Amino acid sequence: MKRTQCEPVAIRVDVRWIMALALVFCSALSMAASAGANESPQQQDTRRFTYSWQFHSDSELAPRGGTTRGAGVTRAPQPNAAWLSLTEDGLSAFERDRLAILAMAGEYQASFDFIETIGFEDGYVPKAPYQSWGTEYIFVVEDRGSFISLQHILVMIVQMPDGSMSEPMTMKHWRQDWSFEDTEMNVFVGNNTWEPKSIPATSAAGTWTQAVYQVDDSPRYESFGKWVHKAGTSFWQSGQTRRPVPRRETSVRKDYDYLLGTNRHTITPSGWTQEEDNLKVQLLENATQGGDPEVVLAREAGLNRYEKIVDFDFSPAKAYWANTQRFWDAINARWRQILGANKGYRLEKYQGQSFLMSVLLEGDRVSRADVADEEIEQFVDQLFQRFVKVEGQ
Repeated sequence: MKRTQCEPVAIRVDVRWIMALALVFCSALSMAASAGANESPQQQDTRRFTYSWQFHSDSELAPRGGTTRGAGVTRAPQPNAAWLSLTEDGLSAFERDRLAILAMAGEYQASFDFIETIGFEDGYVPKAPYQSWGTEYIFVVEDRGSFISLQHILVMIVQMPDGSMSEPMTMKHWRQDWSFEDTEMNVFVGNNTWEPKSIPATSAAGTWTQAVYQVDDSPRYESFGKWVHKAGTSFWQSGQTRRPVPRRETSVRKDYDYLLGTNRHTITPSGWTQEEDNLKVQLLENATQGGDPEVVLAREAGLNRYEKIVDFDFSPAKAYWANTQRFWDAINARWRQILGANKGYRLEKYQGQSFLMSVLLEGDRVSRADVADEEIEQFVDQLFQRFVKVEGQ
């Protein structure tokens, strides 16, 4: 398959790091409640969803999620140069596709919005929407023509309770890998299990797969679709795929087992957007013979906006990657080895710990600049032996 000032320690899980992860992406309801209590009615109104449940008694649910405020940013004054290049004459469809993917690289202020729009249960009660934000640096890790890898890194400066601004807090975010006319996909099938899926060559013609990886570089989901280029816009629409329950939900939801969703990426003059259309699906343990083994609980709409900014100091992100690249390259290489074998695999816990937490906590000791490549490889070997169970092994 195709596949700060920053501390000298690459993946230091210190108090600032944990605070940033909690403040920005944790969906702790207590934080949301606290933030709402300290805001004026006018401020609270700005956090409401207009795409809401107007005639429901709980239609004024305040969104949960990131309740912090960040440093002021300056929007890019000119249209995105990459967006302008998409309109040039004489480009092939393949060249326009590449330009659209590469246009997602850059420096952004990002907003993340999710809301359940339809409930399918009798007596359904709308759940609190989710909102968060980030200042995000996206760069090209690899470009081989028909394969492009984009890494996202967050650099967060948040307003503290006393009104002062925090020091920059840097953390690795998700990664997206794009492959042209790929005939193999890695698909999530539920229960922490992924399996290979072949795409007929006739169906793959002219398409790109997008493989999404989590903050620990483990695969999350993959789908394929075609880029469409019209006057003023370029967008890519994915097919429908299963995805694991997202981190924004795992701490507050235990009633469903996976998302069944689609993505649409659109390049705009000011940046790009990612729209999601997700079904929340519950697996039934005691399904009757011949009956449906799963039930859809709700439909969710998501809209993530990436707006170009200028004059924001993203040097901590660049320093972070320079310090940690050997570590992430080793993990990425091992995943490519597994995916290239076209075998199913399962992520399991080891002594109560997950792959994610092991990477973030144990990785600290092997990702220092003075650690030899051999020690990093040994750690990665142990990591995959503990957590990744490959079919037939």
